[in-house]
Amino acid sequence: MLTNVSRRRQASEAMNQRVLIIEDEFLIALDVAETIEQMGLKVTGFASGRKHALALAPYADIAFVDVNLSDGRTGPDIGRELAEDYGLTVVFMTANPDDIGGGIEGTLGVLTKPVMPDVVVKTVDYAIANRLGGMAIVPRELKVFQGGSH
Repeated sequence: MLTNVSRRRQASEAMNQRVLIIEDEFLIALDVAETIEQMGLKVTGFASGRKHALALAPYADIAFVDVNLSDGRTGPDIGRELAEDYGLTVVFMTANPDDIGGGIEGTLGVLTKPVMPDVVVKTVDYAIANRLGGMAIVPRELKVFQGGSH
């Protein structure tokens, strides 16, 4: 059973989660960032390709990753690397979720674009709970991968 102290600590940890947005369409990236910042969370940066995404990885806890980026269809490999090598909780966003098939091992799931702000909020809440061992409802818009994150 959680005490008031452990509940406050868990809430504090949740609010300290940092989000990386890997998206080559800048207006989409800005919309997602605005929603995340309105939640009181910090967006650690934006990347439109692999090199910049990996440079920002040490400063993030959660990543929203598009599949098709400025350097090609590198999103799935970037997501796998962020999860395996940096321990990030990864959520893919793409107009074609079937491109990811059954999922990428170690990553959480995929959202179908366009992604509405309320879906971003629910997905971030779920990703944080998943990351910190808490409980949260899976957003119906999120296709969760088998054997997903942590």
